[in-house]
Amino acid sequence: MLLLDSPPPDRHTLWEDVHGILVGTTLVALGIQFLRASGLFTGQIAGLALVLGEPTGIRFGLLFFLLNAPFYILAVKQLGWRFTIKSFISVVLMSSMVDLMPTAMHVEVSEPLAAALFGVCAGLGLLSLFRHGATLGGVGIVALWLQDTRGIKAGYIQLGFDLLVFASSFLFFAPMQVLWSLLGAIILNALIAINHRRDRYIARS
Repeated sequence: MLLLDSPPPDRHTLWEDVHGILVGTTLVALGIQFLRASGLFTGQIAGLALVLGEPTGIRFGLLFFLLNAPFYILAVKQLGWRFTIKSFISVVLMSSMVDLMPTAMHVEVSEPLAAALFGVCAGLGLLSLFRHGATLGGVGIVALWLQDTRGIKAGYIQLGFDLLVFASSFLFFAPMQVLWSLLGAIILNALIAINHRRDRYIARS
């Protein structure tokens, strides 16, 4: 809680934003590597890109970038150019990292551990992006806009979208595959819901 004589919160510097965005995108990309290595998926736009990439053969990075494009219209109108540009850069970085990481590392991990590692890595990565005024597009843009305008926690909004995705995925995936994937999404969104609160975090970006 701020004291009455507390100075207003400072904005993050440019280099702090660069650091936060690099750390955030790297963590999310690493989390996705765990998913891909174990045959799991996730919700939101990233999950859609993973699912569509299997039958089409299109690279995750390209699909993820294209699917996010329509959401930038909402970002510009409701959240401003500063947020939109940071988010655009974050999407490009993360998409590139996901496509390049398999050439530099090989991951073998069980499904339960993959779900947990994805949830922690991606959750912390998104948290870093949110706190530096960016997101990875898609549902994240809608979630941050609703949190800022309606007071609904971003993590809960994202989890709601994820539940819809996972409910329909039972038509296409084995039940245990869906359940382990859902565990990763729950861990991710719980991290965001608990740690990303405007009434606690006062730094600006």
